[in-house]
Amino acid sequence: MENNLIILAVICYFIGSIPFAYILTKLFGLGDVRNIGSGNVGATNVLRTGKKKLAFLVLFFDILKGFVPLIVLKNYLFTNSSELIICAIASLTILGHIFPIWLKFKGGKGVATYIGYIFAINYIFGLIFIFAWLLIALIKKYSSLASIVSLIILPLSLYVMQFNKDINLLLLFISIIILIKHYSNILRLFNKTENKIKF
Repeated sequence: MENNLIILAVICYFIGSIPFAYILTKLFGLGDVRNIGSGNVGATNVLRTGKKKLAFLVLFFDILKGFVPLIVLKNYLFTNSSELIICAIASLTILGHIFPIWLKFKGGKGVATYIGYIFAINYIFGLIFIFAWLLIALIKKYSSLASIVSLIILPLSLYVMQFNKDINLLLLFISIIILIKHYSNILRLFNKTENKIKF
């Protein structure tokens, strides 16, 4: 059983490590996405190429790689296992996105994969996050600020809702990792040099 869990954790990590932003921008002849905009390997940076459809495609696949593994684990592989263990294993998709082995462990911020992941836990979590993100993004026009605020709001909302304490602590831990990855964005927001997004 323990060996199976380790194998599944590794599989989840490698799924998360697939750098769709890097792969698709290369395939569509836009070069290395790391040389564009913020240099981040994510959908928001792909959007800065001006290719909205391509950015949406990257976003879709990044969300999917957080959503599908957890759904499969919950509903088909470990239906009788602890929800915390299942969620912990699936969270490796997010770490894989942030620290992909294929790009020398320098990946994206993990927000899109996190969105897919929380939707797989409970669609209400996903809706809370999306609503908060859209509200801030539409008002302030900063993708990073929208992500930062949403990452803080979700665990607080679950605490108020008195949802499963262990799962909420896991989500809080993941949120902290993603927030740390936004350190440079936070500095740019304070310095008012952060790039705005165009819808």
